[in-house]
Amino acid sequence: MGYKQSFYLKNLTEEITYGFSFNRNIAIELYLSRESYKTEKYIKMKLEEIKAHLKTLETIAFQLPNGQFVPSHFHVTEVGKVHKHFIDCGGKVRIEEVINFQLWEADDYDHRIHPEKLIHIIELSEKTLNLKNQEIEVEYQGKTIGKYGLEFNGTHFLLTNKQTDCLAKDNCGVPESKPKVQLKELATNQQSSCAPGSGCC
Repeated sequence: MGYKQSFYLKNLTEEITYGFSFNRNIAIELYLSRESYKTEKYIKMKLEEIKAHLKTLETIAFQLPNGQFVPSHFHVTEVGKVHKHFIDCGGKVRIEEVINFQLWEADDYDHRIHPEKLIHIIELSEKTLNLKNQEIEVEYQGKTIGKYGLEFNGTHFLLTNKQTDCLAKDNCGVPESKPKVQLKELATNQQSSCAPGSGCC
């Protein structure tokens, strides 16, 4: 197990010691499963996944990309389906659909939404709006309405930054980004490539 995973599990154990009511084995399994997803560009949590995670929790928390947490008295004011029908810059017609969660807080500081309540809201939305197991996008008010991806770290949900992108790079003449190589790595590769017996000279 790598250093990052060991560090995470160590801190998870400490959190449990200090009062988190969470099944450690489930947390480890979910975290390692999440790590395996990182072969993708970014994680796209879907509806069935958030329901599964909610069933393991006693409280819900959302952490922003800057490390701060959404105030614990937040409301989930909307669960819906967002349909986007558009043409990219290469002229290709595209359709994208996401399931939208909107988080909001007021001055009712004693308010708490419990996991079973959010599961009920999701299931009602599935039935009423005919929602499918699609990617989740979360809206939360900053200086403007921010849109975030969603991940789970074993104890709470993470709101992740989303990026704009060109979907028709070939048609627009945009070169594919090349991996950056540090000079130190280049020097190491050159030395190893000309080692005795390497056949380079």
